[in-house]
Amino acid sequence: MDKEKIRDLISQMTLEEKAGMCSGADFWHTKAAERLGIPSVMVSDGPHGLRKQSEAADHLGINDSIKAVCFPAGCALASSFDRDLAKKMGETIGQECQAEDISTILGPAVNIKRSPLCGRNFEYYSEDPYAASEMSAAFIRGVQSKNVGTSVKHFLANNQEKRRMTNSSDVDERTLREIYMVPFEGAVKNGKPWTVMNSYNQINGTFVGESKEYLTDLLRAEWGFDGYVMSDWGAVNDRVEALKAGMDLEMPSSNGMNDALIVKAVQDGTLDEAVVDQACERILNIIYRYMESRDASAVFDREKDHGTAASVEEECIVLLKNDSDGNGKPILPLGREQKIAFIGKYAQAPRYQGGGSSHINSWKVESALEAVKDFADVAYAKGFDDAQDQADEALEAEAVQAAEDADAAVIFAGLPDSFESEGYDRTHLNLPECQNRLISKICDVQKNVVVVLHNGSPVVMPWKDRVSAIVEAYLGGQAVGKAEVRVLFGEVNPSGRLSETFPNRLEDTPCYLTYGKGRDHAEYREGVFVGYRYYTTRDMDVQYPFGYGLSYTTFGYSDLATDKSGLTDADTLSVSVDVKNTGDRSGKEVVQLYVAPVNSEVPRPLRELKGFEKVSLEPGEKKTVAFTLDDRAFAVWNADLHCWDVPDGAYKIQICRNAREVILETEVQVKNTKRPRQKYTANTCMGELFADPKAQQILGQMMGNNEQAKEMEEKSQGEAVSQEMLAAMMQDMPLRQLISFVPGMTWEAVDQILNALNA
Repeated sequence: MDKEKIRDLISQMTLEEKAGMCSGADFWHTKAAERLGIPSVMVSDGPHGLRKQSEAADHLGINDSIKAVCFPAGCALASSFDRDLAKKMGETIGQECQAEDISTILGPAVNIKRSPLCGRNFEYYSEDPYAASEMSAAFIRGVQSKNVGTSVKHFLANNQEKRRMTNSSDVDERTLREIYMVPFEGAVKNGKPWTVMNSYNQINGTFVGESKEYLTDLLRAEWGFDGYVMSDWGAVNDRVEALKAGMDLEMPSSNGMNDALIVKAVQDGTLDEAVVDQACERILNIIYRYMESRDASAVFDREKDHGTAASVEEECIVLLKNDSDGNGKPILPLGREQKIAFIGKYAQAPRYQGGGSSHINSWKVESALEAVKDFADVAYAKGFDDAQDQADEALEAEAVQAAEDADAAVIFAGLPDSFESEGYDRTHLNLPECQNRLISKICDVQKNVVVVLHNGSPVVMPWKDRVSAIVEAYLGGQAVGKAEVRVLFGEVNPSGRLSETFPNRLEDTPCYLTYGKGRDHAEYREGVFVGYRYYTTRDMDVQYPFGYGLSYTTFGYSDLATDKSGLTDADTLSVSVDVKNTGDRSGKEVVQLYVAPVNSEVPRPLRELKGFEKVSLEPGEKKTVAFTLDDRAFAVWNADLHCWDVPDGAYKIQICRNAREVILETEVQVKNTKRPRQKYTANTCMGELFADPKAQQILGQMMGNNEQAKEMEEKSQGEAVSQEMLAAMMQDMPLRQLISFVPGMTWEAVDQILNALNA
């Protein structure tokens, strides 16, 4: 329906009907206006599957929903580093939505993983804003290709569960722009989501849902968002102020209470009715966008989608370790002829999803123990009960014996449901002690030990150096067992890479000193140094770095090239590199491009991810991978000028194995041409003037006419104060101090210099 028809509909609505349109009819539906033929549509939870509820609705995953397919969670999907895969998963979920008459799926969730303690990290994509931006935009494009909306969430700076409904994220402008806004910016600009969901929290003392700066000026005016903003469920503090700010739809229903406040505000003149009309127009635009593309013939093929869930997870699994056995051969992949023991509860009943609003009522769950029947005859021992932290000695003894009798032991470990969920944060990075103890005891009797991890966020691995192989499956969806077995036995070559850092200790994390410490305020003192930006800049050892992952084959890189060695911030830089499969089996490599500033005056991370591509290569095959970098690849946010700003200087273009391991690099010079000319004052330091060619020229001319200055410079030759020392001392000296240090310098002369500089 075009704008004119929608506006005509709105003109026929009463004020009460318009106010009502700005809130849900119930927990999951928008309001209808039957007399005008306006339909009600349904939204549903599900960044990684449908949680469609009818009765007994809730937003915490407590009550049952329809039988659906649980796909890999965001923590897993992001580790694929595969945009096409994310799009494919989105297409599948979009098709399911059409079959179930769901107009909008509530996802993806793109908040940055500021700390591994956040209870909802399993839903989120990455600690890196570029990776989160690219993967989420691909998912959005997939869902919306089926004419179903997405709701990118939770906007903005929602990075903890503690007091999430009232807490204020206290964060500076540069950090917001460079880290926490980027995934939303990329999702909006490149994915064009139909809706955005604002978060519960405040930012610097203002609720996001009441911030015109974020919901209107940034989201709509700057980024071009053209859908409607809905509240997170219950994220409304002041309904009238929220409506003014740009929060269009309140969810769930307030049972008419907040609708009445809107009516009252219009009637008493504190709210312009045009604001209500605009919100209705945005909501109706999306309702009719769905209704006019409704596919009543769509079918929810659960068996087919289960297969898709398995194929997605196969691309997400990360091989963290794969040491050789006694014969010099890597322990993985396993041989079908080997005598193998599967150990751990999660082999039979995998943990494959997180708790809370994204919890899917899975149609079926395929465990590794079930899937392995097609590959080998394995022994099984439960080993532990994740409902308790203490070891069950009988289960433990049975598992140790099974491991001792086998050629290899595969231990399926991970975090229980109670350890990570929406609604609360983790307090440590440990696995349950019973699991750590079991792994240690099995290592005492078996040299070939493989650990498969089921977790939504990093864990500490005290046994890391004792086991032969580690497989990170994350929360891989209902078909995780099938994907794990295909990787373990080499039917699939693992190609996932970590989209977050696994630190050695909680105490090493960038925000350890402040995370979860404040009652009403979360202080983001670490600034832009989040995740690998912190660890690499400090050269700090970690368990496994961002971007890390092994393969059953090997890859070589060569011929890194750029189309120019110097550029301005108005140019783009083309980068290419050759990658070759140097091993003996087909595989996929994630080519990672980072940009590293050289000698930056601005405090910046050592390097930042600015490009990635996943390529499939047969043995001996070589491909050229190309990237295009624009000014944002080199820019920082200038909080003084309130804009993106590229500092002049040298930058290294690096092709890396992961965030710590540089394979190839080359250097380019970048020149800023867009920055507004700086206004110089008497407090401008000489170092800033020396860095400006125009200022250098003016100073040289005017200082050169000062006889006393020339005499002072001549006297400094060969004496205790060298020219180098004089230059170093002057670097941070304000212009006004020339009066004290340069004989004959006057205020009139300083004013003349300033007038010339600012002309």
